[in-house]
Amino acid sequence: MTFKFYMDNPYIRELEAEVVEKKFINNKYYIKLDRTIFYPHLAGGQPGDIGTINGIDVIETYEDKDDIVHVLNNNISGKKVKLSIDWDNRLDLMQQHTGQHLLSSVINMLYNSETIGFNIGKEYVHIDINVSNLTDEDVTKIEVLANRMIYSNFKIMCYYVTNEKLKNIPIRNKPKINNDIRIVEIDGFDYSPCCGTHLRQTGEIGIIKIRKWEKKKGNVRIEFVCGNRALIDYIWKNKYIKDIGLLLSSKDKDVLEKVEKLFNTKETLEKENRELRAQLYELKGDSLYNEVKFKDNIGFIYKEIDNMDFKELGFIANYLNAKGNLIQIYGLHNDKKGQLYISSSKNLDLDLLKIFKTLSDKYGIKGGGSPNTVQGGCKINDLPVIMKDFAEYISKEIKVRKS
Repeated sequence: MTFKFYMDNPYIRELEAEVVEKKFINNKYYIKLDRTIFYPHLAGGQPGDIGTINGIDVIETYEDKDDIVHVLNNNISGKKVKLSIDWDNRLDLMQQHTGQHLLSSVINMLYNSETIGFNIGKEYVHIDINVSNLTDEDVTKIEVLANRMIYSNFKIMCYYVTNEKLKNIPIRNKPKINNDIRIVEIDGFDYSPCCGTHLRQTGEIGIIKIRKWEKKKGNVRIEFVCGNRALIDYIWKNKYIKDIGLLLSSKDKDVLEKVEKLFNTKETLEKENRELRAQLYELKGDSLYNEVKFKDNIGFIYKEIDNMDFKELGFIANYLNAKGNLIQIYGLHNDKKGQLYISSSKNLDLDLLKIFKTLSDKYGIKGGGSPNTVQGGCKINDLPVIMKDFAEYISKEIKVRKS
């Protein structure tokens, strides 16, 4: 059995221990010690500690019944070893985990809701609570109360109770074990069964900042950061606001109003631009339609074009197809690459995709489409002959659809 120092004193950063078992499996060393300060990965949902044993990186830790297994890539010599954890990482995890207890407790007090999910990520923490919705006002109320409790610097205690004594404690959630239940108490107002590492005072959390919230499977997911993570979050956001303010020649508190005006202006300009583009496409389409050659009351446009993309040509082709009884065969020269765009009016009984598949096998054309429109890439020197083949296949198979 490994004695777990982190359960009683999570502030110990270094420790001497003895190796009780060592196994070499798949080029890794699996080591059990008589005692440890390394918290096992995802025990109770909390990420594990990082650090070293005799200066060698511990790449993973996990529980094996009452033991903690430390996984290393390299061997360690000797029976006695020195353990050292990354304190910044440990403190960060304690801030996030303790902050989660406090935040969940506040939400429970204000809205009588339970925390049904919890995850500490590398950048952010989230909890899932069983409420259907939260408003901006709700979140502000939660944040204000949670941070007031932080600043009050309440004492945090960890202790063990029996299942019998548990009946007299107003726990916020039920434990998963029946004996030696570890309770994390925040000074008489929150009691939670938990095996994680926690701070001694709420003041050490520093600050809790809710970043966003969203509906998730009938509940609400709240994403937040605590302590140093909240400071980092504030630093980059403050810089962004400052830089945006400089760009807009605006005070930081006026940035939102300025951006909203810019956005509305952009929307108006984009609408006008779309209308102008539509008019331009129609003009280009009308110019192409002047080149239509009719055969048996079906119009054909057969043209090679330089430097026009598929999107622009697609708008023009759709505009012209609406005129009815029209086949459009285009060969595009773009950046020394050959491209094909073939389209037909919907009133014509013709399967362009079937023809495309036949010719793509013959010429190695890459692309696809639908029975009414196909497009693809090919060797630029093959464009004329492919366009000619398309025209011949279409002429043989085309029919006007009976209405």
